Amino acid sequence: MATKHNLSGVDSAWLRMEHPTNLMMITGVLIFDEPVEFERLQEVVEKRLLRYPRFQKRIVQSRIPLAPAYWEKDPNFDIRIHLRRIALPSPGDQTALEELVSTLMSTPLDFTKPLWQFHLVEDYQGGSVLLARLHHTIADGIALMRVLLSLTDERRDAPIEVEEIPGRKRTGRLDTVLSPARTALRSTQALLHEGMEAILNPSRAAELARLGASGVTALGKLALRSPDPKTVFKGELGVMKLAVWSRPLPLADVKAIGNVTGGTINDVLLTAMTGALRRYLQVRGERVDGLNFRAVVPVNLRPLDAPLELGNKFGLVFLSLPVGIEDTVDRLKELKRRMDELKRSPEAVVVMGLLNVFGKAPSEVEKLAVEMFGAKATAVMTNVPGPRHPIYLAGSRLGSMMFWVPQSGRLGMGVSIISYDGEVQLGVAVDAGLVPDPRRIIEGFHDEFEEMLQLVHVVKEEAPAGEQAMRPAVRRCQGITQSGEQCRNRARPDSDYCHLHQSS
Repeated sequence: MATKHNLSGVDSAWLRMEHPTNLMMITGVLIFDEPVEFERLQEVVEKRLLRYPRFQKRIVQSRIPLAPAYWEKDPNFDIRIHLRRIALPSPGDQTALEELVSTLMSTPLDFTKPLWQFHLVEDYQGGSVLLARLHHTIADGIALMRVLLSLTDERRDAPIEVEEIPGRKRTGRLDTVLSPARTALRSTQALLHEGMEAILNPSRAAELARLGASGVTALGKLALRSPDPKTVFKGELGVMKLAVWSRPLPLADVKAIGNVTGGTINDVLLTAMTGALRRYLQVRGERVDGLNFRAVVPVNLRPLDAPLELGNKFGLVFLSLPVGIEDTVDRLKELKRRMDELKRSPEAVVVMGLLNVFGKAPSEVEKLAVEMFGAKATAVMTNVPGPRHPIYLAGSRLGSMMFWVPQSGRLGMGVSIISYDGEVQLGVAVDAGLVPDPRRIIEGFHDEFEEMLQLVHVVKEEAPAGEQAMRPAVRRCQGITQSGEQCRNRARPDSDYCHLHQSS
């Protein structure tokens, strides 16, 4: 008889959030600079991914009321069902790839089988693309990133066979990390320390969990929080989703902006994204003055040095985005203030506890909770760090990657930021009925980022003495930028800051 393991309360909560208009899948796009050999990829998946038992298990939902769903090994598991070749329609460019990703993102996984699937596009701009779909019940974004990294190598010619880390004692948990990706995993943990994903230090999670009074206060604030204002981003959802992503931006430029403005990498990128949403609303004829709406931000609650373990161990915080602030520097500083306030809040731990309760409660209770979360937010925004150096999968070099998490709470927009090999990219996933032209949001993000880079250049020339001296230069450049293209011409012709973005 097959061994059965009940889903945890949190994993059950994500399972029960599944809806035709809001699938609980994490979708990833891995773009390679060169072709990927399908047979070698299959061997890597068989020897490395299938070492994690959950990838050969399906979920069985009991017909007994309140009985938990459970994992059981799929008696008919066949790797060919989960790893497939797929053709990219003509003309085979990024637009065609985005359309393919959008279609897969809108298509549910087969719940009679293990809840994951890889599709290999073998001919994309001289290389290949691996499209990954993994259900949130398997694990959260950070855990799944570590699983995917365990498939990779630091060298093109690394052997496919894997070893356990010497001296590590095996337990019932997934305490082994595959050796080919050890350095990549360490890089991921280092980036977490730099604020690319976790806005709450996981080492404080236990401390915050013990603060009973603070937890009760956070829960009360969450329950009493007013609904988000109605915008084009909120409304009845349909089945079709649209996925788009930016071109890569140098991480060094993001850090340069942060050095000038006093913000973190996270602050800078979220400021540019908030400005892009402001621009989009203005194009759609909506009022933005004084507008604020919330983004649900996943917060990693695992210790940074914890062994790899599947399942979901993260909380959520509600970040109010200052969409109504036009001034870039003022918007960044206000967003940073709000982020810093969330770092001191136990809200993430409280929400994880609520998810655990909802996953064990009757479905009607969880439905009310999902509706509550959905009313109090407009989007999901998440950052996940990737390796700092190039990595290889099945002997082929990975050029870039993008991912999207599910829009829990029946939300219609997801924003994802990922770093890799000194660059950072932003992806947007939206409900097609609400936002039929998400490429405009990406263009707005690039425009916002370019203006911030122009500020860096002007400040370096005019105000090297610090923030107080920086303000007049920033104001002058912003005024010029908002009135036309003059700011762009102020920089040296050979300056990288002026040529990163070309309007399409």
